[in-house]
Amino acid sequence: MLAAELGNVAWRKSSYSGQGGDCVEIAVGAARLVPVRDSKDPDGPALLFGTDAWDSFLTGVKDGEFPTP
Repeated sequence: MLAAELGNVAWRKSSYSGQGGDCVEIAVGAARLVPVRDSKDPDGPALLFGTDAWDSFLTGVKDGEFPTP
């Protein structure tokens, strides 16, 4: 789905995003979904995750399941 097709959602960047422009944004305001897009392509594709899947992903990140190299 294109991010522009999501309508009236509010996009936000992570507070951990740097100033380099390589940011992932999520949208709030989509029922039972968490849309995710690349901030460099705001009208491009958005990945859609169910809220349960997104919550599991965030828990995994916080628990260190995805270590950085």
